[in-house]
Amino acid sequence: MELNLDLNKKYTFADYLTWFDDKRRELWGGFIKMMTPAPLSEHQKIIFNLSGEFYLYKRKNQSKCGFFEAPFDVRFPKLDKKDDKDIDTVVQPDIVIVCDKSKLDKYGCIGAPDFIAEIISPSTAKRDMDDKYKLYEQHGVKEYWIVFPREQFINAFYLENGKYVLTGVFTRENTIPVKIFDNKLEIDLKDIFEEDDS
Repeated sequence: MELNLDLNKKYTFADYLTWFDDKRRELWGGFIKMMTPAPLSEHQKIIFNLSGEFYLYKRKNQSKCGFFEAPFDVRFPKLDKKDDKDIDTVVQPDIVIVCDKSKLDKYGCIGAPDFIAEIISPSTAKRDMDDKYKLYEQHGVKEYWIVFPREQFINAFYLENGKYVLTGVFTRENTIPVKIFDNKLEIDLKDIFEEDDS
């Protein structure tokens, strides 16, 4: 069923929960931002590879953190107003790690996750590098990775005194430490940015 939503109108998470169709959307300050069609295969491959590394770490270390892939809703409440009708910002990051289980419910995560990774595509580049960077920083996401699949590098940021600090630009030749795990997990980016077999 086609929903007739007004892109100039403000909505809340309570409204968002009533939209039963196959379209993916985010809410930014109450305004709808449509998600792009299915991402390219390189985008999905990187999500799969990164998620695999996190899964292995979780199993080996019996981590209590929750690891999630899109579509997974992250709600950012204002001033601890956590009622669905008060929340007007909902995003769907590519990869999310939440270590505080009290932030998880049947709808996803409410409040800042510990870690978010966004895999850049041409249609999402500005939103991921600018808008989401500011949003995640403002709400206290501890670690944020921006992954560039074609160029094969990752910009890694860590929150210090309420501001993101670039901890490094990591290429296919590097390993990248995960700071929320006190650098106990280091990922070899050759395993993430696989060479095309074709």
